[in-house]
Amino acid sequence: MHLHTNSTPDTVTHVSGKEYLFFSGFSYLGLHAHPHYKEALRNGIDLYGTVFVSSRIANLRLDLYEELDDTLADMLRQQAAASFSSGYLASQAAIQYAATQGEILYAPSTHPSLRLGKVVLPNMGWQEWTAETIARVNAWPDNTFVIVADGVNPLTSTIHDFKWLNEINREVMVVIDDSHGFGVLGNDGGGIVHSLPRHPPLRYLLSASLAKAFSIQGGVVAGRLEDIIAIKKTPAFTAGTSLMPASAWAFLQSKTLFRYQRELMHQRIAEFSALTQQMPQLHNPFQLPVFLLNAGIEKTLEAQGTIISSFGYPNPDSPPVNRIVITALHQTPALEKLQQQLKQAFSSDKTV
Repeated sequence: MHLHTNSTPDTVTHVSGKEYLFFSGFSYLGLHAHPHYKEALRNGIDLYGTVFVSSRIANLRLDLYEELDDTLADMLRQQAAASFSSGYLASQAAIQYAATQGEILYAPSTHPSLRLGKVVLPNMGWQEWTAETIARVNAWPDNTFVIVADGVNPLTSTIHDFKWLNEINREVMVVIDDSHGFGVLGNDGGGIVHSLPRHPPLRYLLSASLAKAFSIQGGVVAGRLEDIIAIKKTPAFTAGTSLMPASAWAFLQSKTLFRYQRELMHQRIAEFSALTQQMPQLHNPFQLPVFLLNAGIEKTLEAQGTIISSFGYPNPDSPPVNRIVITALHQTPALEKLQQQLKQAFSSDKTV
């Protein structure tokens, strides 16, 4: 059964007049509810309005977007970047372009936003797939390949290991969606790029949503200059409306806030990990803002006044995935209350 609300949750939400603790969604840095970030967005609207009334390729262009693209490229440690109005559009732009560069080799559980048409993903584990991919790429010197994967899988609370790419001995494009890593991983929030091999044959193309950590409706593709120039000539860029300029302004004004909120988020994750260290039912080996737990417990928590993430994914009829999402907004009393609720729920749940 779906729950409905009339407001955007922060640490609480309201359903049918009742208040619930909210440990779901994303906005990992808690920026959507931060007064300084909202003020920056209001200032951006005063300066730029709600939409830039022209295409990115029109004869009149907004300098703000060029500044945003340059900043995103720097954050992702790439030569260039292109911003889009959503993370999904950014990923589709990346994969549509990548498909012109070689045969696509999808990783298991690749996010739907990186898929072209009806794709059958490999039915194997990550290590088996990486071994098979290395052998295939290296054994076909006359073919070109594009490796496609997620940087972070929020459904399994996993940061994927890409060290195996060092074994690739010929040039290959590597497309990685880092929507759940960008803004979260690394000392400066650069994401999965911090752990990617700097191996000459590898040609990276990174995509990410700007909503998951940074709380703005937008996306980015970053990579080599020649690839980004080519992507900016594709319909996904030329025919798409740009992200709201006020959001670009707020993003560019908030670098110090990003750093502060990221540190706070990691403190909250560590605090909740310590509170629940005696609960083997929770799974978060990489200290991400996502704690997995067994299906069935969500109804017990709901009855206690807490809503966690619980829905079928990637399709509505997929088995439900239960997750507790910790953000920079959560305070110690809420974390302690959830810990007590979990303790009670686990003690009464015969399935765990």
